[in-house]
Amino acid sequence: MDTRKLALKIRRHAILMTNQGKSSHVASILSMADIVAVLYGHILRKRPDEPRWPERDRFILSKGHAGAGVYAALAETGYFPVDWLPRHCAQGSKLCGHVSHIGIPGVELSTGSLGHGLSVGAGMAYAGKLDNKNYRVFVLMSDGECDEGSNWEAILFAAHHRLANLVAVVDYNKIQSLGPVEEILGLEPFAAKWQSFGWQVKEIDGHDHDQLMASLDIRSEPGSPPTCVIAHTIKGKGVSFMEKSVLWHYRSPQGEEFQAALAELEDVIFA
Repeated sequence: MDTRKLALKIRRHAILMTNQGKSSHVASILSMADIVAVLYGHILRKRPDEPRWPERDRFILSKGHAGAGVYAALAETGYFPVDWLPRHCAQGSKLCGHVSHIGIPGVELSTGSLGHGLSVGAGMAYAGKLDNKNYRVFVLMSDGECDEGSNWEAILFAAHHRLANLVAVVDYNKIQSLGPVEEILGLEPFAAKWQSFGWQVKEIDGHDHDQLMASLDIRSEPGSPPTCVIAHTIKGKGVSFMEKSVLWHYRSPQGEEFQAALAELEDVIFA
């Protein structure tokens, strides 16, 4: 699957879904679109027609407020019909604003309250290790949720148990709900913190698909440390007036802004 085209589809769906549902977090979806596209288009071992296949890789979106991006990826890779997507955030829809596993094939865990995804992912990875299973667990986190102490407990736990089958990916877009991360609660030296907790760390450009594939397509030897991929991204990536703007964490694209965002994404050309 062409992951760059999948990322573009995710971005387009994100604009349409948040417009129709009058929901928010569009910039958070745009920043992680390339990561999600590479995971679903290239990395994850999966069977869309058998979503509970025991040998599948597990994926948890810990930053559950960006759930529309995962719904789009699931629809585009065959888990459920694409025509479900316009009902996102509508009254009675299965597609809640924060990602939900209830009635949604391919979603492992309902999330939205930040700081829980990595803990559950570590538990899944530990269970796989105890059962001698070879599935991997990928947890996509936000940088802002690294303010949560529960994450650092999970980071300690995973390193202590040498969960080689666990990969944490941090969407490091540098902006959280109300302002820049460095002003609200700075994370740096971020990579060194993970390393000091016993993880192996990779820092990459989170919009470069070659770097994403190289860093995520790993199968560590049993007993190796867990892996953290710090993916440097741009909040609102792909729509010029949304990029690096805290405004679009909660704003819904409507009217001329909606049309302008779609127009920018329609103009994308692949080499």
